[in-house]
Amino acid sequence: MFLTRARPVLGVLAGIAMVVAVAACGSSSSSSSSTASSSAATGQTATPLKLGVLLPHTGTLAFLEPPMGDSVTLALKDINAAGGVNGKPVSQVGADEGTNQPSLVSQSTNTLLQDNVDAIIGAAATGDTLAVINKITGAHVVECSPSNTGAVLTTYPDHGYYFRTAPPDGLQSKALGNLIVSQGHSNVELVGQATDYGKGFLNGLRTALTGAGATVAGEVTYDPNATTFTAEASKIKADQPDAVVIIGYEETASVIKSMIQAGIGPKNMPIYVADGAQSSTLWKSVDPKNPAVLEGVGGTAPSASPGNGTKSFPEAFKAAYPNVDAIYSAQAYDCTVIIALAADEAHSNAPTDFVKHMNDVTENGTACTSYSQCANLLKQGKNINYNGASGPLDFTSVGEPSVGTYDVWKFNNKGEVTTIRQTVVGPNSNS
Repeated sequence: MFLTRARPVLGVLAGIAMVVAVAACGSSSSSSSSTASSSAATGQTATPLKLGVLLPHTGTLAFLEPPMGDSVTLALKDINAAGGVNGKPVSQVGADEGTNQPSLVSQSTNTLLQDNVDAIIGAAATGDTLAVINKITGAHVVECSPSNTGAVLTTYPDHGYYFRTAPPDGLQSKALGNLIVSQGHSNVELVGQATDYGKGFLNGLRTALTGAGATVAGEVTYDPNATTFTAEASKIKADQPDAVVIIGYEETASVIKSMIQAGIGPKNMPIYVADGAQSSTLWKSVDPKNPAVLEGVGGTAPSASPGNGTKSFPEAFKAAYPNVDAIYSAQAYDCTVIIALAADEAHSNAPTDFVKHMNDVTENGTACTSYSQCANLLKQGKNINYNGASGPLDFTSVGEPSVGTYDVWKFNNKGEVTTIRQTVVGPNSNS
């Protein structure tokens, strides 16, 4: 699955020395902004649209790169097959986000900006986006993340250049909280990484649980870079909850391993997680000899729409990439298509022009479900409402979905992710 797309990481690494020098002088944002402005003059279509793809090839979130990166490639194949954007094919260049490595994500961002990209798809992690959002948006380059869910980004001062296709955690916390209560739990332990992502999600989950009539048995936050979680497991056990929810990334496996050692593992304690732990290889970090060690553990995750045109996106993605988990694949596809449609509607590949159309192409127009269909409507002078691979987007004024579609899922006895059903949550929804 790793050979289906060219990933120009080596080119990124080769430019690190030059990037470090630029970063050290503290002028990367201003120089990139100047470069972007000079190469993307108002109304320009002579230069083809170029996308930067900033995703984690390494680190604890590296499992997210194949589904999201492959989806960008799939979207570009569809876009270019339909004639490209403003009559020219769209290209991409990639860089390694790493995971929670501020120096690496910053260097990679500098490299993409110096390559004169018009938009950047990524970063994957909320914390990594927070490390570079000022650099990207300050350069007047559009940023669209397929997987940032942190609540902090809703109100972040991003100059109007940041967007995301993943619904914010304020919506997912409702979906997860309602799931936990609907399955009969009323005294829930909240466990999460001590990051903006973890703390923001836990805040929303606390509100959702108490609003649904449950109580919070206790709260535990932890350093995601820790190697043992014995003290955390002891506190969870002492609080005597009837269910535990863990909001984290790959380190969730280590938390559960410590819980098993404390006698409160999945066999005797219902454990819920979210999208950051939705990996079919997570069990290997708990017990590499037992794929069933996580059986029954599950939760919610942003999903793909069951219907997109004549063929569902999940089916199309599986046909193209049969061995790749689909998490956030639909959202990455949608970031790519929305950027392309915004540039088409603006009749310009300049981010300073098409940024004004990013929200517009997702709402209040004629519904369409593919790039080719939407682009044809634009050519007819019509306003469009792109209902994407991840479902209706209907961006709010701050550039994020107003509705969240989520998979309710769990691990089976082979360690695989299995989807049980879908649920849709809006800002005023109780379900």
